[in-house]
Amino acid sequence: MPPAQPRSAFTNEEENAVGLASRARWLLEDELIALGVDFTKSEMWKPYTVVDRNLFAGQKPASAGVLAKNLLKVL
Repeated sequence: MPPAQPRSAFTNEEENAVGLASRARWLLEDELIALGVDFTKSEMWKPYTVVDRNLFAGQKPASAGVLAKNLLKVL
């Protein structure tokens, strides 16, 4: 995964809020940052997407609609 490309995913804060962080061996946000990825995020539970060249990433399921609209713009 090229570190220069921005990524987004479910955040540590969101994992903690739903009670899953304590049961996980690792958290995706931590792992991506440790790999040197440009991890970007929005406020908790707000839809958020990142578009970089041909990569489309959404922070959480609530981002699906925005992500689809961004994808349709380039088709």
